[in-house]
Amino acid sequence: MLLVYASKTGNTQRFVQKLGEIRSLRILTGEEQVDEPCILLTYTTGFGQVPPEVEQFVLHNALWIRGVAASGNRNWGTRFARSADVLSERLGVPVVYRFELSGRPTDVVHFRALYREIRGSQLTGTILK
Repeated sequence: MLLVYASKTGNTQRFVQKLGEIRSLRILTGEEQVDEPCILLTYTTGFGQVPPEVEQFVLHNALWIRGVAASGNRNWGTRFARSADVLSERLGVPVVYRFELSGRPTDVVHFRALYREIRGSQLTGTILK
């Protein structure tokens, strides 16, 4: 399963690099196309909004997105990583994970485990709850 991500300040890109073996595609313009199931990882912008390039990507690829994750800054309180919640509600897919800035080592471990679980459920046809 592909991990598709957007990064403005480099935090989500650094997180993806820490994941190592997971195949990934960076969203630069939003015009990128996928043809396989993916997890969408994004940053949160403004006051909890989804970045414009991610909005554009979703327009063309919504059917392939199996889950969403987001980075954020806990200083934003209830708006922390809110883009994941917005996308989850819009697409009807689960929020897989939220992490602060570029993530801690424990975030990397947890995300890898969740990624494997989601990838496995796609291969066997089971649905995550």
